[in-house]
Amino acid sequence: MTSSILIVGATGNTGRAVTQTLPKLLQSSSTLSGYRIIALTRSSTSPVAQELAKLPGVEVIEQNWVEITVDWLREHQVARAFIASHNEPNQFAEESTFHLNALNAGVKYVVRISTTAANVRPDCPAYYPRQHWAIEALLDSPEFNNLQWTSLQPNIFSPLIMASAAELIKKYRKTGEQDRLRLMLSEDAPVGLIDPDEVGIFAAHLLAQDDTSVHNKAKYVLNGPEDITGKQIVDMIEQHIGVPVTDVSYKDVSFIDMLYEYQYAATKQSKNVIYSIKWAPETAWEGKCSASTSSKEFLELSAPKRTPADVLKSLLAK
Repeated sequence: MTSSILIVGATGNTGRAVTQTLPKLLQSSSTLSGYRIIALTRSSTSPVAQELAKLPGVEVIEQNWVEITVDWLREHQVARAFIASHNEPNQFAEESTFHLNALNAGVKYVVRISTTAANVRPDCPAYYPRQHWAIEALLDSPEFNNLQWTSLQPNIFSPLIMASAAELIKKYRKTGEQDRLRLMLSEDAPVGLIDPDEVGIFAAHLLAQDDTSVHNKAKYVLNGPEDITGKQIVDMIEQHIGVPVTDVSYKDVSFIDMLYEYQYAATKQSKNVIYSIKWAPETAWEGKCSASTSSKEFLELSAPKRTPADVLKSLLAK
């Protein structure tokens, strides 16, 4: 059996683009052209998984990644891996277990998805960026020197922000009525929103490098090609519907209330921890998440192209 590249979350936000991009990159590689690609999913019968299974060199396997063991990694001869973990309160325990098993199984290189760079610090008020900081600190320790790694720190995903704009436009076109527009962005702070597909494309380019050592221990900041403000999103909507937007709530994080009520209230998770997510957008409101912060390596290997307008257009087409 030949060596493989494992993609954890192959049908997810970023993993799908990794899986779609990697086969062609491997074909032109002098050292990796014979590698298999293992696309991990919880359901191999889903439409996305079935499409991925048609790609050359891709094998779709049903497996919950949090149950992956050292023996599993060795059995599948995993040499490199991509992981986009969940952001649940137990993320550190589960993702660190994966990395420890990768180290002990002899995996050579891991590309992982982190979160907004300005938040990845030990004193971030929101809980989940602290978990990403802790994972990066663990990987950076001497004990993990045999496992090369790169951590990608993408800005806010553009579909998440543009979804409410698309919903307002669709409703207005259908009924002539508007609901309150709830935007997580502030009115005037520029933010370099990024399409998750472009995060996955960059991850695929890293995984396909003949020599990964130049990217070892790197933390790359990923933004989209241009900045946008909350007011510019409003202007964009008005261009689509031809009338003023009547009710806008900027810096709106009310979705956290619904998230807690419907996803966490019955699980006995700490309300204090979950509600700390409300602090995550503060760095964006302070102007610390603009496109100018993108890492040069990202721009050199696979510069982003999809603008917020492009994303809005694709959301309206659905």
